[in-house]
Amino acid sequence: MTLGDHLLYGGAWLAFALCHSLTAGAGPQRGLGRLFGRGHRLGYNALATVQIALVLGVGAWVAQGDRPYAMPLVLTGLRWAMIAFGFALGVLGLRAYRLGPFAGWAQLRGEEDAAQPLVVDGLHRHMRHPLYSAALLLLWGRVDSELALATAVWGSLYLAIGSHYEERCLLTRYGEAYRRYRAITPRFFPRLI
Repeated sequence: MTLGDHLLYGGAWLAFALCHSLTAGAGPQRGLGRLFGRGHRLGYNALATVQIALVLGVGAWVAQGDRPYAMPLVLTGLRWAMIAFGFALGVLGLRAYRLGPFAGWAQLRGEEDAAQPLVVDGLHRHMRHPLYSAALLLLWGRVDSELALATAVWGSLYLAIGSHYEERCLLTRYGEAYRRYRAITPRFFPRLI
């Protein structure tokens, strides 16, 4: 990939990040809610899916002919372990959420996000963002080429910055309860001691 390719791919990630963050936190009367009403969360999820597909499409286009890195077997094994652990962490992390509100079906029935309690048990006892942690493991476990490395860098940057934005929203929503939780629980990876 040329420098221009990397800039174009980075620009696609930036466009995704801005649009995804700016449309987050909508309700039935604001943001995407004005367009989708009670289907705002489904609309948000559909929009995010289309956006990330476009970003990855740009990456595939600019990285035509990208060749895999030659790696020692131990590094390949480590990558596969990260992918397996990231997948397992993601599945376990999703269990902490109710699927209806997470996917957007509950909002269609009139149940809004504000009714969702702060989750501080399960994996959330050890890390505030287990789904982001899973995504980081998956992103870096997949690094086997220049495009995959660029994807890991841009995706990680988005997750780090996006988590700050999400935490501001959580502080607004849950107040002192979230402030106390944040003070004692690491963001992405549990403490070893």
